[in-house]
Amino acid sequence: MYRFPFSRQKADPDRLQELQLDLLSESRFDSPYLVLIISSCAIATFGLLSNSAAVIIGAMIIAPLMMPIRGLAFGALAGDAVLFKKGVISVAIGTVVAIIISYSLGRIVGLSSYGSEVWARSAPTLLDLGVAVAAGGISGYAKVEPKISGSLAGTAIAVALMPPVCVVGLGLASGDTSLSVGATLLYLTNLLGIALSCMLAFLLTGYASFRRAKKVIISTFVFTAALVLPLGISFARLVQQAHLETSLRRALVDRTLTFQRLDLMNSETNWLTRPPEIRLHVRSREPLTPRQVTLLEKFIEREMNQKFTLIFEVGQVEEVRGENEGTKDGERTE
Repeated sequence: MYRFPFSRQKADPDRLQELQLDLLSESRFDSPYLVLIISSCAIATFGLLSNSAAVIIGAMIIAPLMMPIRGLAFGALAGDAVLFKKGVISVAIGTVVAIIISYSLGRIVGLSSYGSEVWARSAPTLLDLGVAVAAGGISGYAKVEPKISGSLAGTAIAVALMPPVCVVGLGLASGDTSLSVGATLLYLTNLLGIALSCMLAFLLTGYASFRRAKKVIISTFVFTAALVLPLGISFARLVQQAHLETSLRRALVDRTLTFQRLDLMNSETNWLTRPPEIRLHVRSREPLTPRQVTLLEKFIEREMNQKFTLIFEVGQVEEVRGENEGTKDGERTE
């Protein structure tokens, strides 16, 4: 008879005991775990410093923090104090060790500024919580269903536990508090999202009793829900930023009468100022006038229902043609 994958039929006692012993082994803080933490952190930190996505992915595959998180999730569900304690200790020590290593490497290298891979982990949104919940769910299910255990590498890459921890250390090394706070929020989002969805996976597959785990599930859900407000604000800002960039490109790239000979290279928005400040990096064949900037500010205000201050950083472009093609010589761009 076919059995639905998420039936609430109670798991076999022997299989349940095997799972507990397996998770207990994975959650233990020992030399192999410490080696994985150090190597994963070093790889992730160097990848972040070099702004290399490929190197960072290599650190994600190792994913040592994923195992004790599953252990503490199951320990909380099953009322196994030993398993829960070992999981919490391993996650806590692993996190502290990773922050110390990334901080030290950040101080040694001493970069004056960080690349996009670092800053991408400083502003988590609701999308990151969704990724964490989905990845944690498949991680928990893969633990009880050996047939899909090969998916764990992809799951580890998707949720990315180690890079945010390393960004916390790099933020501390550079004295950038906002960077560290943003990365800490992302790490907590991933940790709670994984723990909650792992618990649900163990419950749905019959490896834990909902009656016993009810308070634990509710408590974890409340802690996770507490992150929704800051993540929601970041998500709203992300949507607003996308709308803003679309409006800017429509005004500049589509060659309006106001900006016929101007190329937009990139833009940066500082939402902390009042009004928010947009810095536009452009190339132009003609000088820009304050009136043009004012017209664009009014256009953006109508589009966004919010006032912005625009600052143009202009690189002048001079076209020069050969003698046989025109009146000037060559072509040069400044």
